[in-house]
Amino acid sequence: MSLPEHRQAIDKLDAQIVRLLNQRTKHVLAIGDIKLKAGEEIYAPHRERAVFDRVCAQNAGPITNDQLRAIYREIMSSALALEKTMTIAYFGPEATFTHQAAVQKFGASLSYSAQKTIGDVFTEVSRRHADYGVVPVENSTEGVVTHTLDMFVDSDLKIVSQIVLDIEQCLMSNVPLAKLKKLYVHPQSYAQCRGWLAKNLPRVEIVEASSNARSAELAAQDKFSASLGGALAADKYGLKILARNIQDNTVNVTRFIVLGRQCSPPTGDDRTSLMLSVADKSGALHEAISAFRKFKINMTKIESRPSKRKAWEYFFFIDCAGHYRDARVAKTIQHLGKHCHFVKILGSYPNTD
Repeated sequence: MSLPEHRQAIDKLDAQIVRLLNQRTKHVLAIGDIKLKAGEEIYAPHRERAVFDRVCAQNAGPITNDQLRAIYREIMSSALALEKTMTIAYFGPEATFTHQAAVQKFGASLSYSAQKTIGDVFTEVSRRHADYGVVPVENSTEGVVTHTLDMFVDSDLKIVSQIVLDIEQCLMSNVPLAKLKKLYVHPQSYAQCRGWLAKNLPRVEIVEASSNARSAELAAQDKFSASLGGALAADKYGLKILARNIQDNTVNVTRFIVLGRQCSPPTGDDRTSLMLSVADKSGALHEAISAFRKFKINMTKIESRPSKRKAWEYFFFIDCAGHYRDARVAKTIQHLGKHCHFVKILGSYPNTD
């Protein structure tokens, strides 16, 4: 085919794509109307997962599965925006990795509301000022975000989905590397890039900033300075990326959770998060969690936090494979209830992003 013929074919296909997208959206809007009348949540993580799996299974290329998921993310985002005015609260400020994770999950068509603290995100969703919230819960290098865990003690919100984001730390500035005199950086980003910075910027002054976005904002205002953070911050504050992937650990992943009010139905590949408290006596925790072995449930994570209500009393946060409606998981939770002061289901949600 000649160049004009290829272009004519593309124009014809574009017309078909537009028509089919509008047909698809009409069905989505009809489903949304049914859900709203039934008092159900519009966003359905289990259905989102099923759509991604289905279209990727049908994909013969040359589009990659990641590219196809990105395309469908925006298709679903635009449909959500038409179904309902939806706001996503996230731990801000704008252009942080949490903001990036929220957009990766919900797409560019929805409204986003940056919050000053993790607690503020919980509050916005609890008061229905936001439909969902996005907060970090753990990093593969730095460990758990304890404040997020602590918020679940008094909150009735549920974990309805998760986001796993590869953290790419970038050095950004408007001057060359050799001219840098100052580096604005959030402590966590500094910790992740300590080795690279010691080797490549040994004489640069380090100035702590409250967030990656704030460090980028300061670097944009201060000549001969730079900042660390994600590419989203460089775009927002007009900085050039001097170096990418400078984190010392190449496997640097942060897991974020999506806060909502209703758990999703089982998908067949789910994760359940629990919070429990046991008696302050020898062997109490071992006796309680023996249920996971008894019912052959894989416990993927356990963290302890002081209760802040009574000295030497602790809450334990557990992640395990399966959905709380699955028979073996339900039996495990029932067993925990017999050996714990209390057991709280924080959420069951699709296991993979």
